[in-house]
Amino acid sequence: MTAVFIDDGLRRTGEPEFVVNTLNDLAIKVKYIDATEEFFQALKGKRDAEEKRKAFREKFYKTLGKVAREEKVKFIAQGTIMADIVETVKGIKTQHNVLEQIGINPAIYGYSILEPLKELYKPEVRMVARELGLPTEISERMPFPGPALSIRVLGEVTPQKIEIVRKATEIVEKETKNLGTFQNFAVLHNDKATGIKKGERVYGNIITIRTVVSEDAVTAKAKRVPYEILEKITKRITNEIPSVVRCLYDITHKPPATIEFE
Repeated sequence: MTAVFIDDGLRRTGEPEFVVNTLNDLAIKVKYIDATEEFFQALKGKRDAEEKRKAFREKFYKTLGKVAREEKVKFIAQGTIMADIVETVKGIKTQHNVLEQIGINPAIYGYSILEPLKELYKPEVRMVARELGLPTEISERMPFPGPALSIRVLGEVTPQKIEIVRKATEIVEKETKNLGTFQNFAVLHNDKATGIKKGERVYGNIITIRTVVSEDAVTAKAKRVPYEILEKITKRITNEIPSVVRCLYDITHKPPATIEFE
């Protein structure tokens, strides 16, 4: 077996290194692919959430297709879970890793797909990971969207915007790690707002903070986060990211909202 890690330039801070090192520690052969430029090019000009998800999907599977040809493999295993399938089939939002269930034959990319987890929800996936003896930093890891930070940038995705939301995400995750929540993250708005920095007017970025409690990602409730924590997060984000002048907190449950914004 060969594990393929595609670096799309949209991951968390230090995530490519973390994944590759973890797989190496598990004695799994890793093929690392730097496809950052290709993914940003695929997302260029895309502003609609579904457009971005589908563009990501196409680039992702074509990149895997190239690997399949080089490695002469016919089967690719991936971690699709039931929540991915349910949301995609119902038309709530396209999960990039759902193909056959919506009538797309993976053979067009040059391989077949194995989905050993597709009948399980997140809590059951964690149970499997524990039974396999995987380290807790894997089995208990916070969910992260397949298209990654591209769907946490509202509007068109650019390297500059990704850097802003990547740093904000790092701050949010660090300051909320002890809340016992399902998912904690930051979203960068497409709009801007007026702020004041160093005594001067700044027309800067807006970040929304979101933390939710959930069992299976099908439903979720916004977490009642202590005000002191929100205040600390806001102070860090506006101090450490020069372009950000305003932070908001999302208190909407799922439904009516989805967990992610896009």
